[in-house]
Amino acid sequence: MIKVVGGFLLDLIETLMIGLSIFAVVYLFLMQPHQVSGDSMYPTLETGDYVLTDKISYRMGEPQRGDIVVFHAPPAAQCPQGTGCDYIKRIIAIPGDTVEVRDQEFYVNGNKLDERYLDEDVDTTAHSFIGNRAATMGEDEYFVSGDNRPRSSDSRAWGPISSKDIVGRAFFRYWPMSALSTLTGYDYGL
Repeated sequence: MIKVVGGFLLDLIETLMIGLSIFAVVYLFLMQPHQVSGDSMYPTLETGDYVLTDKISYRMGEPQRGDIVVFHAPPAAQCPQGTGCDYIKRIIAIPGDTVEVRDQEFYVNGNKLDERYLDEDVDTTAHSFIGNRAATMGEDEYFVSGDNRPRSSDSRAWGPISSKDIVGRAFFRYWPMSALSTLTGYDYGL
């Protein structure tokens, strides 16, 4: 009897260790779950939504304009110390792009962005970083913004982020089940 119980416990421990090892590899290297907190990406994402973040795409290619990315908040975002807070935003401009706010709209390389994913009444206002001037992204700089501009702390206020701060590309909303969907980047046609 002791031999049977001992064998069962060893099998159980082995199964748990294999399962935890697989989970650790997936979590550390392939994809990671994130919960959306706040209204900055509304209506694309809502507070309480859970998304999966692809952590390998940007090891094989560069982030693109229109991608929805999760990244470590920059110091200027003033996250509470020790929280390790991550933000989720959309990439508006990539390295080499010049971005500006004119007439409550984003312009990239002189072209007005066609942002059909936004509500019609959303105004894009300039903030302290971009102000009334154009900003050109450096070699490893990405300009990010939330879809709900009035409720978004983003690059308009604290400047661009670098690729080393990007955790990955949000690609799938898995909760709530009623909103189950893939998250695709937006092609601005630039």
